[in-house]
Amino acid sequence: MTKPTLLIVEDDEDIRTQMKWALAPDYEVVMAEDRAGAVAAFTANRPSVTLLDLGLPPRPNEPEEGLATLSSLLALDQLAKVIIVTGQGDKQNALRAVGAGAYDFLCKPVDMDELRLVLQRCVYVAGLEQEYRAMQQGQRVEVFEHMLGGSPQMQAVFTFIRKVAPTSAPVLILGENGTGKEMVAQALHRRSPQTNGPFIAINCNAIPENLLESELFGHEKGSFTGAHTQRKGHIESAAGGTLFLDEIGELPAAVQVKLLRFLQEKRFQRVGGRQEIHSDARVIAATNGNLQESVASGKFREDLYFRLAVVVARVPSLRERGDDVGLVAKEFLHRYGSQHGKPRLTFAPDALRALHLHHWPGNVRELQNRVQRAVIMAEGKRVTASDLELADALDGLPPQTLKEARENVEREIVRDALRRHKGKVTSAALELGISRPTLYELMEKLGIARE
Repeated sequence: MTKPTLLIVEDDEDIRTQMKWALAPDYEVVMAEDRAGAVAAFTANRPSVTLLDLGLPPRPNEPEEGLATLSSLLALDQLAKVIIVTGQGDKQNALRAVGAGAYDFLCKPVDMDELRLVLQRCVYVAGLEQEYRAMQQGQRVEVFEHMLGGSPQMQAVFTFIRKVAPTSAPVLILGENGTGKEMVAQALHRRSPQTNGPFIAINCNAIPENLLESELFGHEKGSFTGAHTQRKGHIESAAGGTLFLDEIGELPAAVQVKLLRFLQEKRFQRVGGRQEIHSDARVIAATNGNLQESVASGKFREDLYFRLAVVVARVPSLRERGDDVGLVAKEFLHRYGSQHGKPRLTFAPDALRALHLHHWPGNVRELQNRVQRAVIMAEGKRVTASDLELADALDGLPPQTLKEARENVEREIVRDALRRHKGKVTSAALELGISRPTLYELMEKLGIARE
């Protein structure tokens, strides 16, 4: 097996030689003694890990040159694993180095057994991240009818669409605003026998009550003031296709009666007309409210409710979908990053943490808007919680430790691998380059349940 490459940046030749002698059996060791040499060696060799002394020439008694070297290496690769090894072991310099992106901080004289353990762990994490980056670049997230979702809740929605789409039965879709109810309706239409017909959507709450009947059923010339010509309604226009009625709970009582007759007989009359018109449009309705309560209060007709709710789909809120938040956010980041000329943007750790802590009252629509705005506003290579305007989600929480940050990265990579392989541990372990028992141990440590 090829040994991982280790870059040692140290101005003391004796220490460089000692470290190379001690670590050469396990690593391909490359050495440098200053910032320019470190950048050149890093660029040429792309080491798995770099050991960096903070005290480098021309000012070996100060940490500034070492910190500048750290910054230069991270500019070349923002996920570079750099371990600070220095005699300047005061807490302030340690915090500055880790805060600037160092993986860990060890003080001279270094305990070699401890260093070997840290290096082993660091190489392991670096390998996971490299695998993850390669998969992200070479394999886009599988999309079902323009929708993303690996959670059981969304998989249930996808299964529902596959089963119900080929039928002509009316469908009632329930869900909060922004969950994607219209996307579910469009998916049902695309997978239906009427896929070549029109898909016409109307929001029953966005049209004045006195105009809604005419919008749905059409009108004859002279049927009311302003009706200067005959006009087809949406039900007639949707013949051979699908009519999507959003916010169906806002339908006025008089229109409810006419819609019920159409659902029963597939026939209707235009406003002011006497001719019976046939339409085979399939009706899909949606609401963010509780129609059963509206039936109980007399606001919505019970017989119409049962006609519409032949089959019912519930679209889960984003906060119910677990890891889907990160999955969907990354897809939006890729999409909008490409649109706005920032294809290499990634989420900073505080952004990922805030994404999972936020309550998402606006659901996927809110997530989409926040990520698009963050891509535009981001100044560096990472989108932060502030860019997402989610910094408040972290208020009052203890800062994330380096150990927690590492575990979060590992947890995300392992979950993604398991999701791609539908929970098959053997296949996921092979993809991650580790043994099956090791993956089980990692899952137990990270709190990932076995399926």
